[in-house]
Amino acid sequence: MKEPLTIAMPKGRIFEEAAELLRKAGYRLPPEFDDSRKLIIDVEEENFRFILAKPMDVATYVEHGVADLGIAGKDVLLEEERDVYEVLDLKISSCYLAVAGLPNTKMNDVAPKIATKYPNIAAAFFREQGQQVEIIKLNGSIELAPLIGLSDRIVDIVSTGQTLKENGLVEYETVTSITSRLIVNPVSYRIKDERISEIVASLSEVI
Repeated sequence: MKEPLTIAMPKGRIFEEAAELLRKAGYRLPPEFDDSRKLIIDVEEENFRFILAKPMDVATYVEHGVADLGIAGKDVLLEEERDVYEVLDLKISSCYLAVAGLPNTKMNDVAPKIATKYPNIAAAFFREQGQQVEIIKLNGSIELAPLIGLSDRIVDIVSTGQTLKENGLVEYETVTSITSRLIVNPVSYRIKDERISEIVASLSEVI
């Protein structure tokens, strides 16, 4: 028995859509797979081991080789700039990053403040626009920042826009669109190239 192929997946919506995609590609994942509370799930029929992680950590696990493959949002890959190969756009969990704020407000002329979970992406976006901004990194409830006067604008993930609306915020610009990608550890790609190529080919057929 060869050692299992380890796949890091984020919990939540991406996990559900990715599991569905793997089933469509012919991989037998047990029914209890979807609602397991475990952090490591072995699927012996397919010789897979799944590690369930926070979305931001998936690329880190793949870069360090504790996972051969991973499924990560393009937002994570742009923000984290990890040393991994991005081999396939899975076209699932599509959303986008947007600049948002209170309606009919102008940004501060001197170093406007931008609150975000994505400091690198936000800084690069405003730099390209030739704007000097101060980035404030937050880990959650980004929508709160303009409401309490912490920032002029936020850069955050938007899927339906409902959260922005409920908090009285409007979108000003789209930064970039996002889907989930299949990523591979460079060393695993050389050593387990046959199995990895097989997965990439199976998934490509059902996307």
